[in-house]
Amino acid sequence: MQGARHQYPYFPQLEEQVFRHGCQPAQETQRAGGRTRQAQKDVCRAFVGTPCLEGCNGKKAVGPEKKKQMVEFMQQTHRLSQRQACKVVRLPRSSFAYRKTGRPSDQLIMDELSALVDKHPSIGFWKCYHRLRKAGNVWNHKRVYRVYTSMKLNLRRRAKKRLPARVKQPLAQPNSANQVWSMDFMQDSLWNGRKYRLLNIMDDYNRELLTVEIDTSLPSARVVRALERIAEDRGLPKAIRVDNGPEFISNKLGQWCTKNQVELLFIQPGKPTQNAFIERLNGSLRKEVLNAYAVSFPRVRPFKTRR
Repeated sequence: MQGARHQYPYFPQLEEQVFRHGCQPAQETQRAGGRTRQAQKDVCRAFVGTPCLEGCNGKKAVGPEKKKQMVEFMQQTHRLSQRQACKVVRLPRSSFAYRKTGRPSDQLIMDELSALVDKHPSIGFWKCYHRLRKAGNVWNHKRVYRVYTSMKLNLRRRAKKRLPARVKQPLAQPNSANQVWSMDFMQDSLWNGRKYRLLNIMDDYNRELLTVEIDTSLPSARVVRALERIAEDRGLPKAIRVDNGPEFISNKLGQWCTKNQVELLFIQPGKPTQNAFIERLNGSLRKEVLNAYAVSFPRVRPFKTRR
């Protein structure tokens, strides 16, 4: 039996398993149902070398710019008229005559937005837009918003709130009344411990105390109201010297001063001596009034300090 294993019938039929150079025996053809296996067709080309799919032998569509160049070439080389050349390339004459107009420069809008954001870091798009409109600019909100987003201003800005650069103003003696006024706040407590504030407004020319506004809350609206009440009797000054308190840097006071042509002179932060006239008044008022009396609204009664 061992010798019979090496006989011819037990050898594998190599001609049925080994295929060289793509040859296939007749038995494989019969096993496949009489059909020969064909190579997979190229799904992108009808045959090797064709530029596109079968049944779509046209070239890529030419754009209007290329057609314009073709019309100009035919006019110069073949002496065709514009109408004939446009008809050949199937280009409307209106499209051939159209010329691109450049978009107007947005540099002015960018400068205005940069100035607003530097001065008011916390304001958003609509506040910027309304300020630009109030300044007399006629740009619509769509154009302003396009520039606003291109400058990346629509993203949240986590920057430390800083005051604008303050230029040191000379503390000069005015030559007449109503040239320069000074304003400043003071704070004290009532007999029961409740806090109240004082707004002092004085004329730097003769050190005249124009008014003292007293209340537990003095927002910028009360500051404007006090200035308007003084203006009814003696008019408005040319400038008002103030510090960088929240009531003085508010938009309401700034708009009121711009409307009435009054200049706000801001001192440098941490430099109260640049507003020395009102600081001298505050010292005298605290020493002679606030520290000498215990205030209990609406009465004022004497109070002796402990020594």
